[in-house]
Amino acid sequence: MNTLQFDFKVDKSTNTVLVDREFDAELSLVWDAFTKQEILDQWWAPKPWTSKTKFMDFKVGGRRFYAMVSPEGQEHWSLQKYTSISPKTNFKYLNAFADKDENPDLPGSNWDLNFSEQNGITRVSITIYNESRERMEKMLEMGFKEGFTMTLNELGNLLLTLKK
Repeated sequence: MNTLQFDFKVDKSTNTVLVDREFDAELSLVWDAFTKQEILDQWWAPKPWTSKTKFMDFKVGGRRFYAMVSPEGQEHWSLQKYTSISPKTNFKYLNAFADKDENPDLPGSNWDLNFSEQNGITRVSITIYNESRERMEKMLEMGFKEGFTMTLNELGNLLLTLKK
């Protein structure tokens, strides 16, 4: 069995978080998992939290408005505005926390996701650029590394069931 790569790096000099993760699945399936609401909501939250998308319009200029919902029903809203899409290779968006009425809490972070496949293994390389060191540190203090690692592991498990 091959070992899938997972790297998580923080570059404080550029306020950037770099995440590299390989998945044992074809590119088209991994792309769909990141770009289709019905699949995203199955994995885009660390358990026992769940993801609830209010709306998603995956196109340049479109957006996704969603909440991470705690087991007690507490909602933490976020807004993603898609700024660039190159089908099955890359997409970018501005991410910001928001209130339930879609008012963003700025500054946000710019996400740049790159997808590539080799021998049935798909690599997703994510660069998260924060407008300020303070925002990046707040994100890390909130447990982003642990939560996002759990979330990506959830995706890895989901992809194994979707492949069948």
